[in-house]
Amino acid sequence: MLAVLSVEVRKLNRSLALLLALAAPTLIAIFVFFNMLRGKEPQPWEMYLQSSTAIWAFFMLPMSVTALTALVAQMEHGPRAWDHLRCLPLARWKLYAAKAICVLAAVAIMSVLNLALTWGAVTLASTIKPVLVPTGVFDLGAQAVLLGKVLLSATLMIAIQFWIALRFSSFVPALAVGIGGTFFSVVATSAKQGVFFPWQMPINMLAVEPWRVTTALVLGGGLGLVMLMLAVAHLSRREVL
Repeated sequence: MLAVLSVEVRKLNRSLALLLALAAPTLIAIFVFFNMLRGKEPQPWEMYLQSSTAIWAFFMLPMSVTALTALVAQMEHGPRAWDHLRCLPLARWKLYAAKAICVLAAVAIMSVLNLALTWGAVTLASTIKPVLVPTGVFDLGAQAVLLGKVLLSATLMIAIQFWIALRFSSFVPALAVGIGGTFFSVVATSAKQGVFFPWQMPINMLAVEPWRVTTALVLGGGLGLVMLMLAVAHLSRREVL
């Protein structure tokens, strides 16, 4: 399994995955930087960090997952490499499990970069405009836990996108589902039922009501892991269309 993972990591290194992993959190940091410079009074660290996390969970995370899973799938679909890979003397499920692990790891790295680049953006903005130096404490631990919850609650969405992207050789179905899911998540932001919608589960980690946080975390994480296992089992037994 480690050998398969190693190969997948090298494939990602030769793809645009690293650029994608850097681009999404960088865009959020740029927004936070310029939005902060527009201010006239200092704000708490928590406000900047919560704003960054909200943008990540609400929009950039779903779109990044859509692009990332499509990219990972097209590395094999494009050159029609599945026939070769599936003839290798190893269990087929390992091929798909390795790809799923790489996708989850890439999203985790993007989450860390989002936190680091946001900190850098706020620090740079407050250096340029000292009157805006944030108040309060930069609680790294609490923010890391929050981003971990966002990632865990997004597992169901990641599993759905991963399954569709690997199942179909065309990237269109995966992109359609990802764009559609993000669209309905945005237009139905205030819907109470949004806590049960995979694309809205990550943003519910910032909800005031504890039940919404718990529900989205349990459903997104628990069902997400189950769906990932089902996706790996299903994909390893079927041919790609």
